[in-house]
Amino acid sequence: MDIPKTMQAAVLFNYGDLRVTERPVPQPAPGEVLVKVEAVAICGSDPGIVNKGWQNHPPLGEFIPGHECTGVVVALAPDVTEFEIGDRVALEPHKGCGRCENCLRGLYTTCLNYGKPEKGHRHYGFSSNGAYAEYAAFHVNTLHKFPESISFEQGTMLTTLGTILYGYERLGWVRPGETVVVIGPGAIGLLSAQVAKLLGAGRVILTGTREERLAIGRRIGVDVTLNVNEVNARQAVMELTGGLGADVVVECSGRPGPVAEMFEMVRKNGRITFNGVYQEAATIPINKIVQWNLLITGPKAEGMLNLKRAIPLMADGRLNVEPLITHTYPLSEINQAFATFTGRIGGAIKVIIKP
Repeated sequence: MDIPKTMQAAVLFNYGDLRVTERPVPQPAPGEVLVKVEAVAICGSDPGIVNKGWQNHPPLGEFIPGHECTGVVVALAPDVTEFEIGDRVALEPHKGCGRCENCLRGLYTTCLNYGKPEKGHRHYGFSSNGAYAEYAAFHVNTLHKFPESISFEQGTMLTTLGTILYGYERLGWVRPGETVVVIGPGAIGLLSAQVAKLLGAGRVILTGTREERLAIGRRIGVDVTLNVNEVNARQAVMELTGGLGADVVVECSGRPGPVAEMFEMVRKNGRITFNGVYQEAATIPINKIVQWNLLITGPKAEGMLNLKRAIPLMADGRLNVEPLITHTYPLSEINQAFATFTGRIGGAIKVIIKP
């Protein structure tokens, strides 16, 4: 395959200063493949990375963010046998060092050598260069093949789905017939609601403030939507559950207010998972956690190969992600894409960059 020497990439020159510029096409190191990037979704963590940076990120002027991506394998390191030229792949951003205790236990998203490339760790788009570029080199451990029934744009959401599945796995999954409350109808919330139904939830309740997003929730199978500007969500959940509360509450808004409210919606011996990106501290009722015997988890990314688990759910249509893709931009307009995403312009949910 004819691969150019240089490419266009979005490089962070300073915090808040993301520019599309020419860069050399990376060469795959041992264990890596070169991917021609077809689509990258803006993640909720990306604006913070662009504006504030990330621990151990590459030097300013060299750092390429972006991690929710899909593409095609176009070159292989000599030692790679796991992939072939032409494979369609989705990226799992975390590669653990493979040698620390957490990695040996399969907990590579919390690698104890985080940010140490000399130890083999990679976190693409965070502490390592990522996918807002025409080409990117990724380790084989982080790539998953997916079929043509999944478009490149749809496939960008496999990373989000992997995170959601990991959250449910750490809770002990959703048990048949349980009531699940999902707070925050963004991309993570809408997909969390769908996954809960697939796992056997008897009733899924979605809460939020934007009616157009709640409408998407109803379109993709949510049983009950609650607009918190119009109803008391806590009271409504209690009425729907006979005063007991929900078996599972999934927090996806990333805001302190809903974090506090979720403890008023969960039942005794219930389970809570935090799936949002949190920039502010929140107050939680520690004594209630103890006295009500609550189980709380904070899934770190798409651990335990849960991205791979998500592929067949999307491939055969059981998960409908298409309503969440609201905008598409070329790489040259990446700053406009970020403005659309952060400003929620035109009902933006998932904004896709196509290098």
